[in-house]
Amino acid sequence: MERFGFVGLPNSGKSSLYNALAGGGALAAPYAFAT
Repeated sequence: MERFGFVGLPNSGKSSLYNALAGGGALAAPYAFAT
């Protein structure tokens, strides 16, 4: 099993990118520090 992660600024779309690529269910909300 491989693990990966995204590093970036707050509100830069990391959760949205994860959801699009991995089909995950990470919370993506229009406020800072939603995850």
